[in-house]
Amino acid sequence: MENAAHPQSGGRIVVAGSLNADLTIYTDRLPLPGETLHGSGFAVNPGGKSANQAVAAARLGGTVTLIGAVGEDANGAMLLASTAGAGVDVTRVKRTSEPTGVAVISVDAAGENSIIVAAGANGTLAPADVDPAAFDGASVVGLCLEVPLETVQAAAAAGHDAGATVLLNLSPFAQIPDELAGLTDVLLVNAHEASQFLGGFALPSPAAPESAWEPAVAQFAAHSLAQVLVTLGSQGSVVLDSTSATPVVRIAPTRVDAVDTTGAGDAFTGAVAARLAFGDTLADAARYASVAAAMAATRKGTQTAYPTAAEVADFR
Repeated sequence: MENAAHPQSGGRIVVAGSLNADLTIYTDRLPLPGETLHGSGFAVNPGGKSANQAVAAARLGGTVTLIGAVGEDANGAMLLASTAGAGVDVTRVKRTSEPTGVAVISVDAAGENSIIVAAGANGTLAPADVDPAAFDGASVVGLCLEVPLETVQAAAAAGHDAGATVLLNLSPFAQIPDELAGLTDVLLVNAHEASQFLGGFALPSPAAPESAWEPAVAQFAAHSLAQVLVTLGSQGSVVLDSTSATPVVRIAPTRVDAVDTTGAGDAFTGAVAARLAFGDTLADAARYASVAAAMAATRKGTQTAYPTAAEVADFR
């Protein structure tokens, strides 16, 4: 494994997808339907799953290109400045007349959140915006489902054709066509999304032994998905790999006192992409990502909360 504090070399990462302005309000608890609560703070931060993942990977030493769309407005300018400031190449993020995407986020005293997203400019990202030349030399392609599905599939095909590892974060959840599943090398899902994808298949409890996960390995393999990373929240994650002599590997959680879990899942995904680009196995990448995501949850905000490689090394 590369030195985690000072990674020296690694393949390029291309992330294609969403950029949002996060409108975040902090409150003691999340409101019930029809209820109005007092908030204790408000912030406008750069976000969007893909932008977050790109920034997380770049802060961990990755060489990252972002493909996306923002509006010709102040939020778009903020997002371009934030991602570029983290070292991400944003020359392939287009400006459109549609307003920049927005996420309205409530965060309670325990760090849990609820989120509503309006796509805005993200909805304009089209397959024609996915230039195959952007994927030349890429070793990992990161995707999520906050942009049109046909655009995700075009990026997956471009990554596949370039010989990259295609990492698909199946969030927000949607059923995907068989062709996209076949182009996906690593599927990243939480337990609820995994069960939905498998048609309601009952996953083991987080406390179940590794052997209890073997039927899930077979279920995913039947959908042409050989490597799947299932996140289990505070219970860590599990790697399912039908091609390995060890098809199930449990990844222990990293315990911290959470302040704000918003974007922690994106920190995890970006860290997985970064470590895969540096040549880690999926299990080793997930172990590293567990630390990076936990560290992100100890700080308010999303991109500004993401740790550097040196910070992760110190924590470990």
